[in-house]
Amino acid sequence: MNFHLLSYFRHITFVILSFSLIQSTAGRENNSDAILSADIINPPQKIAFCHASTIAFSKGHLVAAWLAGSKEAASDVGVWVAQYSGKQWGAPVRVADGRSPDGETLTVINPILFSPRHGPLMLFYSRGKLPADWHPFRMTSLDGGNSWSKPAALGPGISGPAKDKPVELSNGIVIAGSSTEHDGWKVHFERSTDGAATWEVEYPAAGPRAIQAIQPTILDHRHGQLQALVRTKNGFVFSTRSSDWGKTWTAHSPVDIPNSNSGLDAVTLIDGRDLIVANPLPYVEGRWDRHRLTVLISSDHQTYHEVLDLENEANQEFSYPAVIQSPDGLVHVTYTWKKIHIKHVMIDPSRIH
Repeated sequence: MNFHLLSYFRHITFVILSFSLIQSTAGRENNSDAILSADIINPPQKIAFCHASTIAFSKGHLVAAWLAGSKEAASDVGVWVAQYSGKQWGAPVRVADGRSPDGETLTVINPILFSPRHGPLMLFYSRGKLPADWHPFRMTSLDGGNSWSKPAALGPGISGPAKDKPVELSNGIVIAGSSTEHDGWKVHFERSTDGAATWEVEYPAAGPRAIQAIQPTILDHRHGQLQALVRTKNGFVFSTRSSDWGKTWTAHSPVDIPNSNSGLDAVTLIDGRDLIVANPLPYVEGRWDRHRLTVLISSDHQTYHEVLDLENEANQEFSYPAVIQSPDGLVHVTYTWKKIHIKHVMIDPSRIH
């Protein structure tokens, strides 16, 4: 190929990429009226570190939980919970910490709320110094997060959900997206047919190359068709699918969402579209870029379009989103805001085009 032809192709590629960027930015700006409200959940909390939020709808109101303490992985990190009255968030309450039965105090990892159709609200979390020593626990609440049971350990060989909420399917089966990090990053799924009392472990099929993946978020495409999107160190979000209610899963394959080694969450909306919240930024080995947090939409479960920026500020961190759709059809997103607050954004998905 001669120099002039190569230059022409480079110019055309630049024009196409520039046009795509303009279109994507315009789409995000045009959907800004979909945000109905945005507020900080924990403004009274005088704690240096906050991270890893989760949200659920239980007993007619929203409940959020997150980690807070002096710094990430410190022994004083605990799980805090707040409830939303419909107008404002109540005062945060510490409900769990890393104290073990022998009196040793450990750090706490990734709380996850899960609200099944029947049964109590559940709070999963792990405690331990290193990934190989993480021990998963579950607490339950019969009153929508006002009071909680004592923590109970999950069964042998069970990890619990890694970051994002389990999904309850139409037939009552519960699927949790799980992963381990002590022997490389590996995804698996934990499947319950008895209301999350006991679990069976299922693994994705092996692929042609190893993918370092953790923290699956599960999309329910109805009638036993499932998809899980996973965080990776491979530059993109990857996907695995099941067509038999989560019994078996395909090998990981990339989707067109950049991933900077950052957590994401997603939900299949009532209207059938998939809504994803992620940091769609390039992966750079050795550092995490999480300065932009974006909502993406898919209407066909395989192509994804950026439609709304929740945050975009250079050299800051907006990360670890959690997302649900409440019974009134509104979407609720919580996420880490600069590692010092947890933010809640309420979205009307009918305004996203």
